[in-house]
Amino acid sequence: MVPNWQLANVIRLPDALKKGDKQPYQKVSLTHDDIAFLQYTGGTTGVSKGAMLTHGNIVANMLQAGEWVKPVVREGQEVIVTALPLYHIFSLTANLMIFTEIGALNIMITNPRDIPAFIKEIKKYPVTAMTGVNTLFNALLNHPEFKTVDFSTWRLALGGGMAVQKAVADKWKQVTGVPLIEAYGLTETSPAACINPLDLKEYNGTIGVPVPSTEIEIRNAEGQPVAEGEAGELWIRGPQVMKGYWNRPEETAKVIDSRGFLATGDMAMMTADGFVKLVDRKKDMILVSGFNVYPNEIEDVVATHPGVLEVACIGLPDEKSGEVVKVFVVKKDPALTEADVLQHCKANLTGYKVPKHIEFRAELPKTNVGKILRRALRDESLKTAAN
Repeated sequence: MVPNWQLANVIRLPDALKKGDKQPYQKVSLTHDDIAFLQYTGGTTGVSKGAMLTHGNIVANMLQAGEWVKPVVREGQEVIVTALPLYHIFSLTANLMIFTEIGALNIMITNPRDIPAFIKEIKKYPVTAMTGVNTLFNALLNHPEFKTVDFSTWRLALGGGMAVQKAVADKWKQVTGVPLIEAYGLTETSPAACINPLDLKEYNGTIGVPVPSTEIEIRNAEGQPVAEGEAGELWIRGPQVMKGYWNRPEETAKVIDSRGFLATGDMAMMTADGFVKLVDRKKDMILVSGFNVYPNEIEDVVATHPGVLEVACIGLPDEKSGEVVKVFVVKKDPALTEADVLQHCKANLTGYKVPKHIEFRAELPKTNVGKILRRALRDESLKTAAN
């Protein structure tokens, strides 16, 4: 699977090791403020940037998340499915670092897009835990062979990286008997910021509560706190928040305020029982006739239609209403029509949220870790409209 790149001026690893053997050893002193990783953001809504994660950030987040999972994990007994690449911050911290620290066995899935091979591999082991993104859980559920897996040892399924859809979570619980628990984090927060209690019995539609030593604020456009149940931008402060963006002081100043709070770019609200509910990415919000429309809500509704496999929602410019909603649908049922989707949306959404455009696709563009690229769909739609 590795391309045969022809690169000039390259030193082969064995040669580098030989050269290193001849050099005197010099111990490097490290502090918690020194950079451990230049962890690049996904770039799903803009240019990818290198988050400077320090040794202190990583140690703090391991301790924070480690305390969170301690009540439900058993040292030396867990077997976790690692389907996200280890260069992704979720997999790097959660699967590699935290689960390795407790003596877990990581089952590496090198090509999670090959669902039959994926299922064949996990059948070999008494799996107890799995992390992943919504599209991955959905792909597994929609393969008939997945139902033949022995789930008797499974104890924990943790979704992150993108919003977990209710339709996917409900079906996951039905098939596996294990609730799909949602967590929330960012590259800039090493990544864990909010996690649901791991002993939840059912999916609750929230990203949980802040992990230890983490503060959150939900602010309006003027930077003021919003009322309970009102949507605003989520800000985070804690020892896991990055030092800044590599060689981008202006970008760093835009997202970290004078009090050390990080602007996440995500819209959220606080529920009456103190849980944080993620609404959507701030940049993805659609403004229809002065009303805020969040793609996650539209996608959640469309995904509940039994004939839909995957869905993505974007906003497009409109002369009358400013913007209108467009959805891209991958069919599960080949007989699914535009009228079927429209009728389902009208029955479950307020009028201004109902899509004005519906387009069927064989597949949706995704990042290497499976996050749907709304930006690519928007750019493509705008380009098509311009032509």
